[in-house]
Amino acid sequence: MDRQLTFSKSILIIAFILALLFISIFLLKAEPHLPLLAATVGTAALLRLFGIPWKKLEASILQGIQTAIMPILILSLIGILIAVWMMSGTVPTILYYGMDYIKPHLFAVSALYVTIVVSMFTGSSFTTVSTVGVAFMGIAATTGVSPALAAGAVICGACFGDKMSPLSDTTIFAPAVAGIPIFTHIRNMLYTTVPALIVTTIFFLFAPSAGTVDLSSIEQIKFALQDGFRIHWLTLLSPIAVIACSIKRMPILPTLIVGIATGLLVTAVVQRETAIDVWFQVMQSGYQTASANETVASIVNRGGLQSMMWSVSLILIALSLGGLLQHCGVIEAFFKKVVQPLKRGSSIVLMTGASSIAVNAMTGEQYLSILLPGQMFKDEYNRRKLPAKTLSRTLEDCGTLVNPLVPWGVSGAFFAAALGVPVPEYVPYAVLLWISPLITFGYALIPKLQKNALGPNTWSA
Repeated sequence: MDRQLTFSKSILIIAFILALLFISIFLLKAEPHLPLLAATVGTAALLRLFGIPWKKLEASILQGIQTAIMPILILSLIGILIAVWMMSGTVPTILYYGMDYIKPHLFAVSALYVTIVVSMFTGSSFTTVSTVGVAFMGIAATTGVSPALAAGAVICGACFGDKMSPLSDTTIFAPAVAGIPIFTHIRNMLYTTVPALIVTTIFFLFAPSAGTVDLSSIEQIKFALQDGFRIHWLTLLSPIAVIACSIKRMPILPTLIVGIATGLLVTAVVQRETAIDVWFQVMQSGYQTASANETVASIVNRGGLQSMMWSVSLILIALSLGGLLQHCGVIEAFFKKVVQPLKRGSSIVLMTGASSIAVNAMTGEQYLSILLPGQMFKDEYNRRKLPAKTLSRTLEDCGTLVNPLVPWGVSGAFFAAALGVPVPEYVPYAVLLWISPLITFGYALIPKLQKNALGPNTWSA
């Protein structure tokens, strides 16, 4: 019979993980892979010492890795898609025209609202970041906009749709866990999302976007793009096909495959590159241009399957650790003990949000940060007559939006790889992602706002 972990043992394991990660990543500035691997090994050793059999540990790690399969497949296909869109001239065409129509001083706001529109129609932050997001990063590089600022604007817009679109997996998942209709969930999220979006918009309006833009260098970049690619509206057919597939609710993997296939077709028809061996090389290792313009080369020389291996290895290690914490009872033992002493309804909401953030930090998995706290707190919300819509909103604000802020999170690792900006660099500019949870906590803490957070006559339960 498997031994059940006690609260004190779960505290010891969690403290060990957090201390190791904080010292290694934030103080010693190490890449997250080895600290996470060390945390996984140390956690397994502690669990074995506490009486958990090796077969249980092994099975838990494998269960964690199983949840990584889909993100790994998505990352791999997106790496290939980015390379194909460089080779087909899709991104160069968007860059060419984008430099004419997007002004540097309004770049961040433009990126924010364009990605909001795309993510609302597609319901996918991954699709949005890997398509228009990559193009905006190229425009930022050509117009002197800070890459971190550009990445922050793109990620805020992409995650807005991932949170609010009825086509989004997490927007469907959170109300399902809480047991409420999806549109009740979406309407209730307006209380936190609209104020957060207003603050984010004001921030990007006044954030310094660029210094002096050298117009002659922009003309040189446009000449280099014309010299290296055929700039043509037909190159936009592939992203249009991807967006159309997403709107029709096609699964993400077939959607990405459609994007790759149409991109290769455009490569043959528009760029007149029909050599299959060249296609394979680009899809494997990324696109490489012979352009003498360093800015153009830095923008288009990217993508490929191998470009995603940093993120793939990170996700495998992070979800191995997550499997140990989830399936060996560490998270359950910790949170059950924490919930029992809570007396006020506001404290339950605060603990729900804190739990989602903690699961994000410990496992790096977005869906677990919704599922585990949702399962643990659902009965408590019912018992105390707290609105289930408050549970679902809190899970979405502190689960979906926080994951991209975690360097070893699935979303964080992907966004950093796709946009070429490390998580710690874009975090200060990802305003929507950390303002929205703060507003959620504010509703629970401030008496005049608690009615919105908890419903009438229930906040002091």
